[in-house]
Amino acid sequence: MVVNPTYKKYQINKAGYSSFAEFYPFYLGEHANRTCRRLHVIGSTIGLSLMAYLLFMGYYMFVLCGLIPGYAFAWVGHFVFEKNTPATFKHPFYSFAGDMCLIYEVYTGQRKY
Repeated sequence: MVVNPTYKKYQINKAGYSSFAEFYPFYLGEHANRTCRRLHVIGSTIGLSLMAYLLFMGYYMFVLCGLIPGYAFAWVGHFVFEKNTPATFKHPFYSFAGDMCLIYEVYTGQRKY
């Protein structure tokens, strides 16, 4: 069963999050707009593919460049469509993990996008 299937908005926990399981429902609520979610999936897929290609080709010093398309697509989704601030700014590691979980759930058919 997927967490927060309706993308219900949650208030940010001012005290912070003690676990990813606690953060993920909030993360999903910040992605209620379908176009924003789609841009996340597209950008992250491009970014991860680029990272894999650069690793495979031995361009190790450029691997982190794969983050650029992922974040570019995601931030357009947030600022233009979702009209909120990306969770990356306050919770970068949990946000990245949330993105990977969202993509996994979409590609495995667990979550509509």
